[in-house]
Amino acid sequence: MGNQIFSMEKSNKLGINTICTHVGEVKDEQFKGAVSPIYLSSSYQFYDVDIKRYPRYFNTPNQEALCRKIAALEKTESALIFGSGMAAISTTLMAFLQQGDHVVLQQTLYGGTYNLVVEEFHKFGIEYTFTNSLAVDDFKTAIQPNTKVIFIETPSNPLLKIVDIQGVAALAKEHGIITMIDNTFASPINQTPADFGIDIMIHSATKYMGGHSDILAGAVAASENHIQKIWNLAKNLGGSLSDFTVWMLERSMKTMSLRVRRQSENALKMAHYLESNTNVAKVYYPGLPSHEDYELAVFQMEDFGGMLSFELNEEIDTMDFQRNLQLIKPSMSLAGIESTVLSPSQTSHALLSEEERAAQGIKDGLIRFSVGIEETEDLIADIEQAIARL
Repeated sequence: MGNQIFSMEKSNKLGINTICTHVGEVKDEQFKGAVSPIYLSSSYQFYDVDIKRYPRYFNTPNQEALCRKIAALEKTESALIFGSGMAAISTTLMAFLQQGDHVVLQQTLYGGTYNLVVEEFHKFGIEYTFTNSLAVDDFKTAIQPNTKVIFIETPSNPLLKIVDIQGVAALAKEHGIITMIDNTFASPINQTPADFGIDIMIHSATKYMGGHSDILAGAVAASENHIQKIWNLAKNLGGSLSDFTVWMLERSMKTMSLRVRRQSENALKMAHYLESNTNVAKVYYPGLPSHEDYELAVFQMEDFGGMLSFELNEEIDTMDFQRNLQLIKPSMSLAGIESTVLSPSQTSHALLSEEERAAQGIKDGLIRFSVGIEETEDLIADIEQAIARL
């Protein structure tokens, strides 16, 4: 990055699919190819150049181009990409927190984020408070004189709870506090928190940005000033991404809107089906009118996303059900074009104790369902046969 900030192209008037396809391309000036060329060099000339490029400085040609695409999608001035979602989260939090500071985090968080806070922050003298609920008043109550950051995640992993983005952003601005959001589950296709006043958007780009279960990456989008502060730490921590993976991610993001919209459509159908299934005890999906945060989700989301969770009736063995699936894959991670399920208690939230999971409402029998792009009739048939075989 060095002396250059990744500036967003003037793309405010472009449609979402046009942004995904064209913004942030690397132009093939030599051969006029239709796709971005890939620059794999780890060593660049240092004199008579505008930018001294070095991969760990996040400023190779492919890195810079991809960051312009991410910034355009999140409606921010700038962006950075990282080697994983947790690299993005940890670097961003630590860039704005130091010894003696305090951070407010929502009650329900991705297990990796929660574990980072409770395992590492005390080593740096950073104080933290988890809210008692997701109500804005609970965030207000948790604020202390030394609070520097409020961190939220909506929809939440794995119970799809919804946080009032606009309310939290307004509260933080009253107190001069930086706001950060994990926007992974929604993706910028379904939710652009910058429109509601959030300062910094963070993604596990492994998920909907990558979308094919073959990329590990993270992303942060924010103002140029905030990205500069994050970059100042990022270059020292070294969580950069290889240019081949950068190229793959830029390629994958060209179809992100098409994929996410199909997944959102499918997830809504599957949520309605599961809610009507007598073998299912509970369904968690913000697109269902029965969801406690449905009206809020309608207000702040373009669509409701491809993620849902559900609990089978107690007499049904959760693991046997997953073993019986033939089309839906019991698999870790999420957001691929293929449908997958997992047990959060054994995977994404395994680092939490049983008591900590219970406090977040995560039961051992909970199944998280990442809905893919298949025909929903086939997904329903697979669930039906898996239950019938028990």
